[in-house]
Amino acid sequence: MLNPWRLRLLSRLDTLGTVRAVAQDANLSASSVSQQLAVLEAETRTQLLERTGRRVRLTPAGLVLARRARAILDHMDTVEAELRSLGEEPAGLVRLGAFQSAIHTLAVPAVTRLAAAHPHLEVQLLELEPHESIPALRGGDADVILTTTDFVELPLGPDLDIVPLATDPIVLVTPPEVPRGPAVLSAYADAPWALDTPQSYMANLTLRLCRESGFEPRVVCRFSNYLMTLQHIEAGLSIALLPGLAVDRRYRVATRELSTPVTRTIAAVVRRGKTLRAGVNVVLDALRQPPDLPDLAEWAVR
Repeated sequence: MLNPWRLRLLSRLDTLGTVRAVAQDANLSASSVSQQLAVLEAETRTQLLERTGRRVRLTPAGLVLARRARAILDHMDTVEAELRSLGEEPAGLVRLGAFQSAIHTLAVPAVTRLAAAHPHLEVQLLELEPHESIPALRGGDADVILTTTDFVELPLGPDLDIVPLATDPIVLVTPPEVPRGPAVLSAYADAPWALDTPQSYMANLTLRLCRESGFEPRVVCRFSNYLMTLQHIEAGLSIALLPGLAVDRRYRVATRELSTPVTRTIAAVVRRGKTLRAGVNVVLDALRQPPDLPDLAEWAVR
């Protein structure tokens, strides 16, 4: 009989790549993980791992079982949640991953509504940027994610179901004394730029748009926190391209639409190929409610 815990370790090995990483993720020793995977091989009577020196990799059979394990574990979670909520309201844990600017505008309002409507449902909110949330969803570390369908580096393929929620403009954010009106990026070729961390969605998008405008931005700072970016801009030290949702009204900055408009599509995403349990469905329903998005035109200069 297959052991769900050992199946989860095998699935995590496929996602994380090394026994050491799986051990850290599961709060176990590397030797314990290796022992449990060896037991799984004995249970299945199949070679699941190939050992090369100190490293291991999954055999073709190991890859098949690791990827089927995700569906098996998802199904077990669904059955468990259905039994817990039989004849009652949705119950159990749903892990919701959301990027920074969507947490307070989309995720927190949805979680607040769910806490009032479904007190037996626990929604665990995780801050995950698109380059983190998509692998987390595929690897089984999140049940629902809020992401953008425009993150070309990690496309949303046929293994995922996408629920479009809203569109969000990309705006140029500058100190308040900068003139109003649509911004032509090439006019800011010599400006100091604030960027997100390397390989993140906004860092890659900013670099692409600047290069398409004929220049390489002079990067003076990198922040993973949009509030720090806004503070830096408010002090007159930089400019940045940011999603409209990220521009907090508490900061005295100017926001300008781009002369060639750029928007991103915000979507809720779940894994395809399984019957969604009741808790995941009510989370999706809560996220589908129209968000209270800020009207940037009302506070272009504050």
